[in-house]
Amino acid sequence: MTHPSRITRTSRLGLLAAIIVFLTQLPTASAQQEYVGRYDLYTGFSDLYTPNLNKINQKGFHLQAGINNTRWLSTGFDYSIQTGDTSLIPSFASPAIIAGITQLYELYGLSGGTEGLPPTYAVDVPLTATTQTFTAGSQLNYRHFSKVTFFIRPSLAAFRLNATPHPRNTNDATVVAALEATNVLTPQGTITDWTGAYGVGGGVEFALAKHFGVRAQMDAVWNHPFNYVVANGGWSYRYSIGPSFHFGHNVPAHPHRMN
Repeated sequence: MTHPSRITRTSRLGLLAAIIVFLTQLPTASAQQEYVGRYDLYTGFSDLYTPNLNKINQKGFHLQAGINNTRWLSTGFDYSIQTGDTSLIPSFASPAIIAGITQLYELYGLSGGTEGLPPTYAVDVPLTATTQTFTAGSQLNYRHFSKVTFFIRPSLAAFRLNATPHPRNTNDATVVAALEATNVLTPQGTITDWTGAYGVGGGVEFALAKHFGVRAQMDAVWNHPFNYVVANGGWSYRYSIGPSFHFGHNVPAHPHRMN
């Protein structure tokens, strides 16, 4: 499992780089961007951090495609996929899962401990999780500077999650078998779920050339995946950075003008 401090360091370095580029562009900034392409395409590295799920940190790929309806409003599609490792532990398991594990221990004649778990074994089953995010909607853009664009958007997304446990010993295997017996896991040993997410996102883009730039952004969304396994919902934070491409005719500053 990636330690949460790593994502903190990564985001700080990305923010520092963004500030440096921003400061270098300020002297040449003007009050108007000459070219705003009709179409945008972005692809880059993404990192999804979910503290509520045992601080899982997932890394992957991010894709965005959009249309600039005006210079300040755009609409488009957003997709990302990330994979990372964590563990199933009682602290975030739902009461139904805890009860099922407790019954399993009683069946095997194991003595009870905290939350009905035997004192000699604490549930901590490693698993690999993959998250896909699907979003479509609008974004507000602030283009006061010629080389820098700030943007903000509502984040209304659908999450598709897939998790696969990796038992390390017979106790882990017994827990996984119990989850399969209660249909929490499929016979193939996986669990899949769709869930909604909502929050806010935004970031900054730096123009390096007429049709090319670098974009850094973050989204914070609340979600509750696997609600029959995970007791409580929580926030997920997606960080992303990569190149952006702009093409198509120039969107006019005023609708009645064509550049």
